[in-house]
Amino acid sequence: MAVSQGRKPSRWLNPAGGYLAGYSHTLNPYSGCSFACSYCYVRRMPVGLFRGEPWGSWVDVKQLDEAAFRREWARESAKGAVSVFFGSATDPYQPAEAEHKLTGRLLELMLERPPGFVLLQTRSPLVTRDAALFAEFGDRIRVSLTIETDDETMRRRFSPSAPPLAARWKALHALREAGVPVQAAVSPLLPHTSEFARRLAESGARIVVDDFHRGDGSGGRRSEQLGMRELYRSLGLESDYAPAAADRFYEGLISRYPGVNAHFSQEGFLP
Repeated sequence: MAVSQGRKPSRWLNPAGGYLAGYSHTLNPYSGCSFACSYCYVRRMPVGLFRGEPWGSWVDVKQLDEAAFRREWARESAKGAVSVFFGSATDPYQPAEAEHKLTGRLLELMLERPPGFVLLQTRSPLVTRDAALFAEFGDRIRVSLTIETDDETMRRRFSPSAPPLAARWKALHALREAGVPVQAAVSPLLPHTSEFARRLAESGARIVVDDFHRGDGSGGRRSEQLGMRELYRSLGLESDYAPAAADRFYEGLISRYPGVNAHFSQEGFLP
């Protein structure tokens, strides 16, 4: 894994649109992602396509000019409440964050002039490091922790470099215990055991269910190009590679566990 000093961004806050149209901005502290999930839609975006190096083999740490960030944040905040999807094209708590602490510092700078809302998207247990910092945001933040299956065999098949599921469940519970607004992002729903819905419901967390077809930002085209249908076929599960699979899972979740705080696809990620 090559972790290198990246460029100094001309802007940190980029206008949100498409699937993330409910937010005013996106923010990504790193370019690249060492978790290298096979289904990651960013693989089909310019940053993944034109680097000339395999996705997952490199991470660039963006250079933070704190004074420039403060000016940009103040300028955007003056236009109205800033709502940020933090981590739309990288994982803000991937291993590089343990050393560089860039995500943590950006959040500290935001608190100087609190945002309207921040959704922090990650699949890393490292996120628990900043539980006390999240508490300072109150209800202005939600930590969205990806748990797309409860089957470790499937996790290794689809995302072998991502954190083990047991560590993510532990992080989810730790954040809840700390009083941090947290959700389990079943995004995208992967092959799972019959106990997955029960375990999600019993976690007490907010839940959002999504799939390849509605959640990859292209109506499923990127996922097709990444070979997800072929991967399901190789597992003997091609019939599960269809929107109906996520629909059934979601409908079963809300019908079997009344009162569960569950949402579906784009609506579940909105501020």
